[in-house]
Amino acid sequence: MKSRIYPIAVFLIGSLLFSCEKSDLEYENDFQNSRNAWLDFKESSNNSYKYVVLGGSVFTDYGWETTITVSNGTITQRHFRYISNTELPDTIPEEEAEWTENEAEINNREFTSAAQALTLDEIYNEAQQNWLLRRNNTKVYFEAGNNGLISSCIYIEDGCMDDCFNGIKIKSIQAL
Repeated sequence: MKSRIYPIAVFLIGSLLFSCEKSDLEYENDFQNSRNAWLDFKESSNNSYKYVVLGGSVFTDYGWETTITVSNGTITQRHFRYISNTELPDTIPEEEAEWTENEAEINNREFTSAAQALTLDEIYNEAQQNWLLRRNNTKVYFEAGNNGLISSCIYIEDGCMDDCFNGIKIKSIQAL
């Protein structure tokens, strides 16, 4: 009889320990719901979509956006442009104010404010493996405002004054 109770007790104690273990991810449930929405969207769009990443600085009157186009799971274009309610400063050369890269040249530009061209699969992986990880001395934020798809996934180190977030802000995602 004792031999049967011991394995059951070990199993129950182990189950309690593991069920109380804290996840390494902030916003884990929201993230999983968003990832499920992404997998549904991916299937319904035949993995063909475009999304717009926003960027900017609190020190300037302008920002930028990068549009990534994906066709059948392959990145086919990265389009970048500065956006502003006023004129862009003279320090931004005209040829850098707006440009497009096509398949063979994607991510070849150095020293650009453009978002790196990633598929949404890669973005969700980066969110899970990096941006949403629990860390000491950081604040983590996650939103799924694009019909359940990821719209903001960032972490900011405590004491950061401005322009120092790590992650991504996605303005829109639409099927092609």
